[in-house]
Amino acid sequence: MGLYIPRRKKASRKYRGTRSCGWGRVAQHRGSGRKGGKGHAGMHKHKWTWVLKYARDYFGKHGFHRPPEVVRKYVEVNVGELEDIADRLAKEGRLEFKDGLPVIDGFKLGFNKVLGGGRLSRPMVVVAESFTERAVEKITAAGGQVVRPQ
Repeated sequence: MGLYIPRRKKASRKYRGTRSCGWGRVAQHRGSGRKGGKGHAGMHKHKWTWVLKYARDYFGKHGFHRPPEVVRKYVEVNVGELEDIADRLAKEGRLEFKDGLPVIDGFKLGFNKVLGGGRLSRPMVVVAESFTERAVEKITAAGGQVVRPQ
């Protein structure tokens, strides 16, 4: 007598050859009849109770969008990039000095915020609109100066 090992039938065998796969007549599953229409059809009509239960905020306006002219855009530079910027300016002959320290002016170079990522190994004067606390710590720890114009 052979050994019988019970195995689960493959799910893909379930509706092979049945043509309608349990949906009754051939075309009943094809369109969107029986479901009340395709997608969000009828949300303001016969599906209104569904909207009230599951999608209360589907209709109407919600929230507030700030006008683009009010939103401030920051162009950021990390502390670790300042030395590379200084080297590039020195090569181009555009590096300015103040009290013997190189000056990195964010207004002239197109950035307005300095972030605290990276390391700074030499002192420099950095001019920008705003700085993070870590950026100020790192610049002053290297012997540099932070300048915020009034």
